[in-house]
Amino acid sequence: MDIARIATTRHTTKAFDPKRKIPAETFAQLETLLRYAPSSVNSQPWHFVIAHTDEGKARIAKATHGSFAYNQPKIMNASHVIVFCARQALDESHLAAVLEQEDRDGRFATPEAKAGQRKSRRYYADLHRFDSKDVQPWMEKQLYLAFGTLLFAAAALEIDACPMEGFDARALDEELGLRADGLTSVVIASLGYRSGDDFNAALPKSRLPADAIITHL
Repeated sequence: MDIARIATTRHTTKAFDPKRKIPAETFAQLETLLRYAPSSVNSQPWHFVIAHTDEGKARIAKATHGSFAYNQPKIMNASHVIVFCARQALDESHLAAVLEQEDRDGRFATPEAKAGQRKSRRYYADLHRFDSKDVQPWMEKQLYLAFGTLLFAAAALEIDACPMEGFDARALDEELGLRADGLTSVVIASLGYRSGDDFNAALPKSRLPADAIITHL
């Protein structure tokens, strides 16, 4: 696989073809990528809400009113839309759930190994909860690792994508009942296949030169 070609040819899709849908077996690969995305100390502080029906997409599009109205067609005409949600708290119940899943998956050869993992993860969780007091931004950083994983994977599967932060997060949280579940929406990805109206597809990519952003030691 030529990953450089993928990086230099993928783009943010500005218009989707509403008639083209992502095959179920192809989208299942993206769901797997989300589940197995990396996160600091395997904290997995996320949840993903996926819509592929017109009714589901319409619920998400309710958050694109007013100044965000330009994003509504990108949601409604896409094949699938994913709302990336971060946890509102890195509480003990979540940490315990992660640890027990690791145990079921056979990651601990001994009880001591399990205890060591619990201690290590709790150290970093407490560092951000109580010392740095930045647990919410820290969890959102982990969420963006999954987001970047999805964008590159979609391009590798020749699926077009549009990342969006332009939406009313409060309205979306309310529509989807996220706050009651201890979650908050952070970013949206629309996925599908570009239409002929996607002007961005014909534009050259533009990035700063390598020597401006990369230093070799």
